[in-house]
Parts: sequence; C-alpha cells; structure tokens
Amino acid sequence: MPVTLLGATEIRALAAELDVTPTKKLGQNFVVDANTVRKIVQVAQVSASDRVVEVGPGLGSLTLAILETGARVTAVEIDHRLAERLPATAAAHGVPDDALMVVDADALRVTELPGDPNVLVANLPYNVSVPVLLHFMETFAQLDRGVVMVQAEVGERLAAPPGSKVYGAPSVKAAWYGPWRLAGTVSRQVFWPVPNVDSVLVAFRRDPQARGDESLRRRTFRLVDAAFQQRRKMLRQALAPLLGGSAASASDVLAAAGVDPTARGEQLTVDDFVAVARLSTG
Repeated sequence: MPVTLLGATEIRALAAELDVTPTKKLGQNFVVDANTVRKIVQVAQVSASDRVVEVGPGLGSLTLAILETGARVTAVEIDHRLAERLPATAAAHGVPDDALMVVDADALRVTELPGDPNVLVANLPYNVSVPVLLHFMETFAQLDRGVVMVQAEVGERLAAPPGSKVYGAPSVKAAWYGPWRLAGTVSRQVFWPVPNVDSVLVAFRRDPQARGDESLRRRTFRLVDAAFQQRRKMLRQALAPLLGGSAASASDVLAAAGVDPTARGEQLTVDDFVAVARLSTG
C-alpha cells in the first residue's frame, strides 16, 4: 500500500479533532500543499536508505512526504496532542508500523534519538529555529546533511557569507559544522494559517572532518558571541576580555592568529575565529 499525503481539508479536520488552534508561540503554520512538502523532501535528497529526524511534525504533512520515499522517520514533537495522534495518522495513510517513531519532547532538551538518524528535515518556527539547529548539530554528530524550512530572515542569516549585512553569530556558529546555502523559496499561500512573512529552504552538509573538539568549539563560540555582541567594534576591543584583558594583549593574539586586530567580527570567517580560539585560553 503506497503512502498517501494529507490534503488541506483533512489537515483542518485533524486540527478541529484535536482542538488545535495554530499559535504564533509554537510557530504552528501548517503546510497544506502536497507539492511543497515533496519539494522539501526532494531538496533534502531523501531516499529509502535514509534515517530522518523531523523536528516539529505537527499534523504530519511533511512527515508523510518523507515516509513516502521509504525512509524511516524519528519525529520530535513538543505538543502532546500532536505527538499522540501522529502514529494513527501515519497508519491511516499507509505507513508501515516500524517506519515512524515519535518522541514526545522539547527538541531543545533531546539528547538521544532512536533510529540513529543521519538526515534532518524540518519546518521550524522563528523563535527556536537557530537554537534547535545548533543543538541538533552539536548533539547528534551522525547528522550529515539536511534541509530546514524557516522564515526568510533566519535562513538568510544562516547562509550569509562574511561581510554581508545579515552575517552574524548564527552564521558563524552554523558554519562551524559545514556549509549552509539557500535552497529555495516557499510561498506564503501553502501554509494554514497564511503567515505574514516569507519562508525559505536552507540546506546544509556537515564537513567530513570536525574543525576541532568540544573545548575548541566552546572557545570559538564565546569569541563569536563577544565579537557580535558589540557590532562595529574593532576586535581588539570586543575580544579584550577574552584575550588577556586589554586591547594590547588581544591585538597580540589576533595578530598571531593572522587576524587584523582592527577588523570587525562581521569580516571574519569561522576559520578565522577558530584560529584565534586555538591561541586563547578562556
């Protein structure tokens, strides 16, 4: 029996059955267009051999599109009603019993995932999208690629190159794990309710080799936070508290790392920050 997808009418019926009123707090703009969820799965290059983790499956429209490929899915859902209902929805649409596992939990607190997923596919709300992505990249090293649908502002920042207007701490932290790129736009009209912001797809692929161990990552991220906390400040000033306590000592470390002490954080690549972190002690 082939897996079938949810339609707009059934999505509304499910929401009514569960007494789910889409809320801005949880970012519950449900995708009601089959072509869109199939596009996300296609961009993610999901195949039957993949093990996918989906964060925030909601009523299951994207979940079913992933399962349609034959892949196995671990779905992490914070809303108890939605988490409890999802297996029944999947079964009614032809999903084999062992193809879907549901984790009823806050994605930001999850530290273990059944099924050992290697691909991340998700539709993430604005307020938690970056924290969830960074948490999953940090916690689950086996995630080697993925595609997320996020608000355009978030996606553009994640994929921003150094020197661009929207380049910031999330850009650098995401780049620690590998390259991120914009992979398509999503019409507002495919959501219910229709949001008042644009959405994009962002694709990532983890680098084959990590830039460093957990200690180096933490030092790098502290430098990144300090550099962008005081945007437009020279690095020798912004990083002084972490690099010896003075602009002069910070300048020495920055110069030794091959970084111009008068540069701003917005100009540095993730590897520039890593070079400085390797010479720092804090």
